[in-house]
Amino acid sequence: MKNFWVSFCYLFPVITLVLLTPVSIAQLSPRENRILFQVQKLLEYPQVLQGWTNWTNFCYLPPSPSLKIVCSDAHITEITIIGDKGSPSHSPKPASNSSKTLSERFSIDSLFTDLTKLSSLKVLSLVSLGLWGPLPAKINRLWSLEALNISSNFIYGQIPSSISSLKTLRNLVLADNLFNGSVPDLKSLASLEELNLGNNKLGPEFPSLSNNLVSIVLRSNSLRFLIPSELSHFNRLQEFDISSNKISGNIPSFLFSLPSMQYLNLSANLLSGNLSVRKTCSAALTSVDISNNLLVGKLPSCIGSKSSNGTLVYFGNCLSDGKLSHQHPSSYCNREKALAVKPPDRSQNQKKHSSITLGLILGITGGCAGFAALLALLVLFILKKSKAERANNNNFKGYIANKFSSRTSPGPNIDPRRVPQTLRIGALGIPAHRVFTAEEIEDATNNFDPSNLIREGSQGQLYEGWLRDGSMVLVSSVKAKQKNLPQSLVQHLEVLPKLRHRHLVSVLGHCVVTYLGHPHPTSTVFIVFEHICNGSLRDHLADWRKKERLKWPQRMAISIGVARGIQFLHTGVVPGIFGNDLKIEKILLDDSLNARISEYNIPLPSKSTPIEQNGLNRDMSNEEAEKEDIYQLGVILVEIISGKQITSANVLDELKHELERGLSETQSTLRGATDPSIRGSFAYESLRTAAQITISCLSKVPSKRPSMEDILWHLQYSMQVQEAWTSSGNLSGNFSGNLSGNLGTKY
Repeated sequence: MKNFWVSFCYLFPVITLVLLTPVSIAQLSPRENRILFQVQKLLEYPQVLQGWTNWTNFCYLPPSPSLKIVCSDAHITEITIIGDKGSPSHSPKPASNSSKTLSERFSIDSLFTDLTKLSSLKVLSLVSLGLWGPLPAKINRLWSLEALNISSNFIYGQIPSSISSLKTLRNLVLADNLFNGSVPDLKSLASLEELNLGNNKLGPEFPSLSNNLVSIVLRSNSLRFLIPSELSHFNRLQEFDISSNKISGNIPSFLFSLPSMQYLNLSANLLSGNLSVRKTCSAALTSVDISNNLLVGKLPSCIGSKSSNGTLVYFGNCLSDGKLSHQHPSSYCNREKALAVKPPDRSQNQKKHSSITLGLILGITGGCAGFAALLALLVLFILKKSKAERANNNNFKGYIANKFSSRTSPGPNIDPRRVPQTLRIGALGIPAHRVFTAEEIEDATNNFDPSNLIREGSQGQLYEGWLRDGSMVLVSSVKAKQKNLPQSLVQHLEVLPKLRHRHLVSVLGHCVVTYLGHPHPTSTVFIVFEHICNGSLRDHLADWRKKERLKWPQRMAISIGVARGIQFLHTGVVPGIFGNDLKIEKILLDDSLNARISEYNIPLPSKSTPIEQNGLNRDMSNEEAEKEDIYQLGVILVEIISGKQITSANVLDELKHELERGLSETQSTLRGATDPSIRGSFAYESLRTAAQITISCLSKVPSKRPSMEDILWHLQYSMQVQEAWTSSGNLSGNFSGNLSGNLGTKY
């Protein structure tokens, strides 16, 4: 009997536990058991799921911070799996085969197909597992879901609208992914208390939400426009974080006085205006961050009282209270770079819609009558223009003379004043000019990150950037300010789509952002240029390795390219563009050594060039500015011939004198004035012709400088002589094998 009671004492706790444990928990259904193994396989056997076997009882797994599975009535009600794959914030440009994501074999659709078979699932958390792909719309099959957390993955695309049908959802956390586009209407989710969509690319509209929310986190997205007035009815709201967006306008007073508000973060936006000193704050409010905005005036007393507890952050504004530190001057908060664009009044647009529709109907009806006549006139115009262009093209075919030998007289046998039509057409092979949105400009420059800033002038900045298709660009900002800005700016912007040529760094598009906070409208024009990444002509001439590629034929091809680019600026657009502050470091070379002029003068209603003040007299006439461009071309040609860097007017005079002496003395004297690395690669007559036109460009008397047509004729003649000399077998064997591959410019 004694042994019986001893055994009973040992077995009693075990028997009690078995009797008190519901039978449903003891055994998971085989179907859901198989689903868990399938999830393990689809997630590619992460470390946290290692050790599962056919004998594993999932309902009795000890919970840990990384894994939790809860069962009820033989069904899974909760799955929480936290991996170690990282997130987009640590891997800005993930790929499907990145170590931070699951492999290319992974299918997010297959994963959620299996998960939706768990009909009793209430809590689903899949965090930092490397999930990638668009979130499937079939997620709405999880009818019982109360909490969804798929944060810190690489899920992209739009949030499916079907998510709004999960009526039992209380917590929705999609933070730190790659979601973009507008957030679907979530007003129908009346049970939703927590919403965290932070660290995505969502926007630009503020989402439509239920007023039962307790926590709203939308930080680090692409939200724009104003804080919606509907938030004034969110009486349960305790946490509101919209930091690091592009939200503009005033901070509505009700935000501080919402009865349950405790944590308010509005930092790093474009919020502006005065903070009303008569604001009232909720007694529950314990933390406020309004830093890095464009706020002016003084802090309301109810907010200022928070600073004593260290819960108020306000630096990086233009607040005028003398006690406040780390504030910008008031001019900072009026800067155009802030992109504080007044959003459209949607209600007014809706009111006008009916009248606009009626006007359109009447206008279309009346316009149809005149359309046929207009079409006929247009056809006649196109036919005439086509005929004229064919005539010009036929004339150009006879423009280039036959190749000359080195003994041929350099006298022109054609009219040097004639401008071939092909010199006026733009380059092919680049995207069509388009108007960018302000959001695209900000995305390209990483919200004007200082690390992307190349240089800053008195009127604007030049940024390096990347478009959404991955192409690299340069973004130049130009401040434009004057009373008749809208009319004047439209006229000036018409020239931008025309600035596309094979010897220019072409304009790909532009964006105009208007700031309405001044007595007169002020705009910033963002101009998007193609990016040429092979360095400048100065870089190539200064580096002995790169210089070896630039023998005389290549240098003549580059010279012709520069001259053609200048001629296009002068005559290829109307009105012509002069005063371009030409410098050898602004002549870029692409991968084929084609010359591309950068930072030329773009005529906008501003006192400076688009990138920096170029130092020219802006009252200079077009004729004077044209001659100044020709002089600067002469300086570039001197550096091309001599290979020496011109650092001062004295150095230029010395090099010019050497060329003049070489032209007047023996051939060896002129050869001695050239870059040693090109000796043996040029025909003397070709060099002499180039030196002659160079000296003419540098005439102290502007009226004696040649026209661009004269310059082009002489440079092309020099190239023709060089080609004839090369084809006759005179080119040195040291580099003749590389010549054909290095001729960068077709002419």
